[in-house]
Amino acid sequence: MVPRYTRPAMLAIWAPENRYRIWFNIEALACEAMAELGEIPKEAAKTIRERGDAAMAAFSQADLDRIDEIEAETRHDVIAFLTWLAEKVGPDSRFVHLGMTSSDVLDTCLAVQLVQATDLLLTDLDAVLAALKKLAFTHKHTLTIGRSHGIHAEPTSFGLKMAGHYAEFQRNRERLVTARAEIATCAISGAVGTFAHLDPRVETYVAEKLGLKPEPVSTQIIPRDRHAAYFCALAVIASGIERIATEVRHLQRSEVREAEEFFHPGQKGSSAMPHKRNPVLSENLTGLARLVRAAVVPALENVALWHERDISHSSVERNICPDATIGLDFALARLAGMMDKLVVYPEQMAANIESLGGVVHSGEVLLALARAGVLREDAYRIVQRCAMDTWRNLGKPDGRTFRENLDADPEIAGRIAKEILDAALDSRSHLKAIDNRYELVFGEKGPSAP
Repeated sequence: MVPRYTRPAMLAIWAPENRYRIWFNIEALACEAMAELGEIPKEAAKTIRERGDAAMAAFSQADLDRIDEIEAETRHDVIAFLTWLAEKVGPDSRFVHLGMTSSDVLDTCLAVQLVQATDLLLTDLDAVLAALKKLAFTHKHTLTIGRSHGIHAEPTSFGLKMAGHYAEFQRNRERLVTARAEIATCAISGAVGTFAHLDPRVETYVAEKLGLKPEPVSTQIIPRDRHAAYFCALAVIASGIERIATEVRHLQRSEVREAEEFFHPGQKGSSAMPHKRNPVLSENLTGLARLVRAAVVPALENVALWHERDISHSSVERNICPDATIGLDFALARLAGMMDKLVVYPEQMAANIESLGGVVHSGEVLLALARAGVLREDAYRIVQRCAMDTWRNLGKPDGRTFRENLDADPEIAGRIAKEILDAALDSRSHLKAIDNRYELVFGEKGPSAP
């Protein structure tokens, strides 16, 4: 991912220094397990750990250059690292990587890195959830128009809209926790995964120390269905980001202007038009979501490898693992900040509800007539007639509001009492079940009506 969309903590997980540190730890843990089993001298395992730890603590650009120099000759990254490590450890290095294969190191390391990345993403999700909850509670009783097909439907609560996004990101958090558990597996099984030269207890020991679980059958590599499921989870989260970003973009349109991204002092919206206040953050989030989702198809195609292993997945994962996690990390952090500072305009929301002359209350009037004994088909015809007249003549000198058309309609006169019609035209009636929804989402009702 380009530096513009990269945060330091996530970048550090995918840096060569971290990868080599994990590689060494896997090798050292395997040596310690073999020493406990009496397969190698305990003093050798101790030397490997101490000298390797010292080398990793002092790891510098010179070490990176040395490993690259070796790899330029060997054309093999793990062998290059092991050769460098042998230079640091000395003769006892002959016990390093004993009975192991490269994928034992590579796949187990990738599991550790994905777990580290996921823990950061979970923290990011918590920040998004906190921002959405604050909005949901602040605007629980802020009436706004609900839209279907982009057209005014019936009133709702802006807080309830945010509660819906909160519930989605709660599900996304659960998906990510599940994906973390599925990806957190360790393979120390040797060539083609048969443990021909390794005691399975070595794998168990390494897995426990790294906070992983042993892969039941690794076939030399960890099966890629786990990784495919992981990237699918990231993609679903990205789609949730895009959904709320799209909502903000629509609400910020000049004709709507019910909410907008915070516009910083000194910020400029256009090089040509000084008045512009563009939804640049939510548009950026839409683009980033596309990038994260782009990892899904390659991850799915990585599942089908030849026999016990090939490396067709390797080049793919070198790209999608850092890029998707770095991109999602940035997107979640940006989303949390955007929603935390979102500017909401309740007065404009109230004005938009009534901007069509009250026709958005047609459904409640339909029900009131049906309850009064009018056949539903007849009630629909009557109410639609009144609503369409208001719609067609909206803004004209002789145009009438929906209520005025209802009062003048001969088929309504005397059918329902004025107070019932008043209630049917009251936007607040749409919030009568909101406490129930908040309890389901948040476990509490939230603030009472002002």
